[in-house]
Amino acid sequence: MTPGATSRAVAAEVIAAVRFDGRSLKAALAQIPGTLTDTRDRALCEAMAFEAARWLPRYEFWLDHLLQKPLATKARAVHALLLAGLAQLHAMQMSPHAVISATAEAARTLRQPQLVGLINAVLRRFVRERDALDALAQSDAEAASAHPRWLLDQLRHDWPKQAESIVAQNLLQAPLWLRVNTRQIRVDAYRAQLHQAGIDSRDHALAPAALGLSKGIAPTRLPGWDEGQVSVQDVSAQLPVPLLQARAGERVLDIGAAPGGKTAQICEVFGPEVRVTALELDPTRAARIASTLSRLRLQARCVVGDGSRPEGWWDGQAFDRILLDAPCSATGIIRRQPDIKWHRRAQDIRALIALQARLLDAAWSMLRPGGRLVYATCSVLRDENDRQINAFLARTPSARATPAPSGLGQIVGPGVQRFAQADDGDGFFFALLDKSCADGASERLPAHA
Repeated sequence: MTPGATSRAVAAEVIAAVRFDGRSLKAALAQIPGTLTDTRDRALCEAMAFEAARWLPRYEFWLDHLLQKPLATKARAVHALLLAGLAQLHAMQMSPHAVISATAEAARTLRQPQLVGLINAVLRRFVRERDALDALAQSDAEAASAHPRWLLDQLRHDWPKQAESIVAQNLLQAPLWLRVNTRQIRVDAYRAQLHQAGIDSRDHALAPAALGLSKGIAPTRLPGWDEGQVSVQDVSAQLPVPLLQARAGERVLDIGAAPGGKTAQICEVFGPEVRVTALELDPTRAARIASTLSRLRLQARCVVGDGSRPEGWWDGQAFDRILLDAPCSATGIIRRQPDIKWHRRAQDIRALIALQARLLDAAWSMLRPGGRLVYATCSVLRDENDRQINAFLARTPSARATPAPSGLGQIVGPGVQRFAQADDGDGFFFALLDKSCADGASERLPAHA
């Protein structure tokens, strides 16, 4: 068998699961078979899958012009294999000769030997006609931008000056950021361990425990991973937790806490003197919180429950600080999870906005007068962010938006919006909401909780 054919066949199966079955790319990659044991083959497989998802509408546009007729449903894995081939030739800029040979041979692994010649011919034609096909793609908005039309329209509506930059950044690979567990090791000491392991790193002015890596690496290969010295967490996601400003003896609630990154950060930043409750609706995901805390040698109370329905799990004792990392469109992390563009639909946003509102109202009922709630999303859509908070403030007399420290991002109404930037953090929004001591005691559970 041609070297590399197996990794390409596996990549095709992953891409097919995302493209045709609606599975998340992360979940599909997690089930890569153990037969792909070579780390280089696995890395190649993952790269093909990521780039195919990142550029999907352009690649589909090209295939519409390269194929005389669509492939049969039973040959969908070969369709995905063609997407993998285009990813190698376009985004990954690999040698055409090696790509075409190995990708065509992968059809045999997929039990479609009769289509080896077709794959060879289609990919060769792409190489010959690439400039013309690229120019043709520029005439189609979705193909040119590799974004669905609804998202393009929403970005241009919300951010007319930034939309093109947001789209461009979404087509890049996300940088890898770490969060050092300062309860275990100093940042400079951990940086020295990285250096000894031949891994270059950089710090970040806004996040004191953050270290950015110059290239990707499997988390388990990081120095001190098993000892709990470090976590993988984007630098933008590290900014909201310190804004809680929790003090010794206070009760802190983390709503929507899985997989536990922010819960762990709360424990790391404020120490064991703060009593932390991590709330998660999904029992399977809640188990990941306990696993995260165990690896990092941290402790928090983990509760399975619905943040929008406190009566099902809350004991009635108010919290001093609440972090609401709200379910959202995830449009700020598209470069990290490119399949978000295809799995998310315009109609999904309305339901998310309603859920966010319910969570805000319910969380507010659990916050003591004088307490603080930090609302955060990894979205760049204003209806989920500043407009959501403005609506909350309008219906909640006891709520006051407190300005965040300067320099964290673009001030937008009552909150801060961050956009993905090269070598920097993801798109992110957060707002600080303080509860009045005067009339906060009159708050009750909302009727829709």
